[in-house]
Amino acid sequence: MKVRRPMLLPLTSLYAAVLALKQRLFTWGWLKRSKLKSPVISVGSVSAGGAGKTPMVLMLAGILRNRGYAVRILTRGYKRDSKVTTRVEPFDDARWHGDEPVLLAQRSGVPVYVGANRYEAGTMAEQGEPTQKQVVHLLDDGFQHRRLARDIDIVLLTQEDVEDTLLPAGNLREPLSAVTQADVVVLREEEADSLRGVVAGLSGGKGGPSIWVIRRQLSLGDGGEVALPTMPFAFCGIARPQNFTRMLAAQGYEAVETIAFEDHHAYVEADVVRLLQEARRVAANGFVTTEKDAVKLTPIMRDQLETIGPIVIARLSVELLNEKESLEQLVAMVGRLDRRRR
Repeated sequence: MKVRRPMLLPLTSLYAAVLALKQRLFTWGWLKRSKLKSPVISVGSVSAGGAGKTPMVLMLAGILRNRGYAVRILTRGYKRDSKVTTRVEPFDDARWHGDEPVLLAQRSGVPVYVGANRYEAGTMAEQGEPTQKQVVHLLDDGFQHRRLARDIDIVLLTQEDVEDTLLPAGNLREPLSAVTQADVVVLREEEADSLRGVVAGLSGGKGGPSIWVIRRQLSLGDGGEVALPTMPFAFCGIARPQNFTRMLAAQGYEAVETIAFEDHHAYVEADVVRLLQEARRVAANGFVTTEKDAVKLTPIMRDQLETIGPIVIARLSVELLNEKESLEQLVAMVGRLDRRRR
């Protein structure tokens, strides 16, 4: 078990007790869950970032939209400047709305609503543009958001989660046993064989959630005529930066050096100056970063960085390996919700 902050280990038992009490208060009805008119599919994890929820939400949004549903994404927008609940447009200010909401708006092709109160965001979505289609809400990072009732819980689980410990000593927001409360557990292809046994063990041989397996793919650039820099300098502000550099290396595209900022880092002029200085020091001829970071770079910042060379955007996407079976399960679950609500 990985203990990231050993000095805080004594506090994990207190954290666990608070989690258990909160769960009981919801079970007893002392804390209320608000319910939206349309079905809510939550995509979450047991860890504090880095599990790959955003690519999963994007994939599901595309699947449901192609199946004829009117998809609405509800998200919180961590570390955003604004506190309002609102709809997010593709080229809105990422500092104001949050990096993930803007990225979801750019990539999903469906309406995205941001708000700390996801019920309020969902209500705004249901009062938005009218449609004759069945509306389905995708709740981004919703596993711990118990105040909004969910109809389907999809939880991503990684090997790093299994080796981690609870906050504040580790990065787990829930004990691993919480995955048994999910309808679906999503595993990465390269970890699926070992983690299937973990999920089965947690379920105690009582069936447990369905298992979906995903393959992650990293694409570089936009496929245009600009050549990829041969000596890229990498930078990112994500929860697990080592996964970014590892995937780059797996594609034979290793950075000469990497700077990792904190998750959801808001870039300022001093960061750009630092990146330029470090890139010149190692003779880099361009940059590579994640989509989540790219949406936070202003046009001026981009122009400054491009004095070194092109900025390559690494886009992470996922696909289902057991696609036919998984989609049949998803459509069946949503179909049951449709009939139940009529």
